[in-house]
Amino acid sequence: MNPGIWDYIRKAFNARPIGMFVPPNWIGLGIFAMLGLMNPGFWVIGLGAELAYLWILGTNKRFQRFVGASQRLQTTNQWQAKVNALIQQLSGEDQQKYRALEVRCWTLLEQQQAIQAPSSGLQAQGEGLGRLLWVYLRLLTTRQAINRILRSSAGGPNESAGLEERIDKLQARLKEPLSEELKKSLTGQVDILQQRLDKRREAKEKLAFLDAEITRIQEQVELVREQAVVSADPETLSKRIDQVTATLGGTTQWITDQQKIYGAVEDLMSEPPALQITNYE
Repeated sequence: MNPGIWDYIRKAFNARPIGMFVPPNWIGLGIFAMLGLMNPGFWVIGLGAELAYLWILGTNKRFQRFVGASQRLQTTNQWQAKVNALIQQLSGEDQQKYRALEVRCWTLLEQQQAIQAPSSGLQAQGEGLGRLLWVYLRLLTTRQAINRILRSSAGGPNESAGLEERIDKLQARLKEPLSEELKKSLTGQVDILQQRLDKRREAKEKLAFLDAEITRIQEQVELVREQAVVSADPETLSKRIDQVTATLGGTTQWITDQQKIYGAVEDLMSEPPALQITNYE
């Protein structure tokens, strides 16, 4: 969100040049406050001077660009800190996968910068690649959440076989002469075990989908990098990245639904910041 006029004026109140420990506006206010003790008329003059100062600085285009850049940098740093915390929660293998894709995206931007692509084109590409990386991270965290639940269940990853065996034994027992009370209890156990088995099968199908989407994004990035080598047109590349991210719209909604079910990471922002070349080391 871009700052509004009142955001600029609030920033102007506390603005201080590099090298100054106290904002000059504070000094001016202090001077007029002390002068006003001798003559209250200085308070009126000070109020007028303060309003004029805030308006002139708050509407200055250069100051507004500085404030906008500062807020974007702060937002990016906050985002990156949270993303890094999420990455640390991934397994070592998944951390390597994410970092590898991140480097691929950075090098793609570097290639475009090397051919002197317009800054607007680099910004658009950075935004698209930032969205790709965010979806990729969400896929990894969702997969880990599902795997964690499967591993933490009583029988671990191989519990499905145990559940099927228990269901078979109970169904065989139900064929024997039993009292109505016992038959009802055993039938209830079969229903519960069948539901658990169905949920595990559903979770494994979701894991297969996640694996496929993770691989698809990796291949999409490689394809875009190869196309960037063939075509030197930044606009064409930006459109290609947008097309790739557009195909992930359904995947993004699916991830959100799964996070509600499995308690994975919640969205940090509705829209991640653009990927910046300066992040690359």
